[in-house]
Amino acid sequence: MGEIPYKYINVVGASGSGTTTLGRALAARLGSTFFDADDFYWMPTVPPFSMKRSAAERASMLKKGMTSAFEAVVSGSLCGWGRDIEDSFDLVIFLALPTKLRLERIERRDIALYGHCEPKFLDWAARYDEGDITCRSLALHEAWLSDRQCRVIRLEGDETVEERVERAIALANSGEKHARTAR
Repeated sequence: MGEIPYKYINVVGASGSGTTTLGRALAARLGSTFFDADDFYWMPTVPPFSMKRSAAERASMLKKGMTSAFEAVVSGSLCGWGRDIEDSFDLVIFLALPTKLRLERIERRDIALYGHCEPKFLDWAARYDEGDITCRSLALHEAWLSDRQCRVIRLEGDETVEERVERAIALANSGEKHARTAR
């Protein structure tokens, strides 16, 4: 990955924070393979996101993909996927945005992709900041991040994809184990 010394990178954050967008852009910039955790977590169904794969199946599929890719950027929360997956990353980038902005992004994205936005999904996404560690929430992600042995970078605030890519690369090269920036 020429520009930064990491083989496997995970981009994680709340739904609507831009993990997939940043992951895809960062992988393109670094010349590495991009994977979206949702592609492994969910079975391909119509409508989408209605049937989950088993934990063992999704972990096996992701592990196989990462191994065959050699260098990869994976977007999405991998909490509970198993220590061998969770500890395979050299760098984790955590994205944080205000709830209102995340919900606006989700609504725009879902309307563009599916023609509508599910109110139940928006409700679920809105509870991220207040949820406890028993569900996908800020508390769960903070606990998971504190358990990582690799570098953790936090990108907080709204900016363009290009600006996020540049900040991620600069922080990755800064040498700080836990780097944080806010805008």
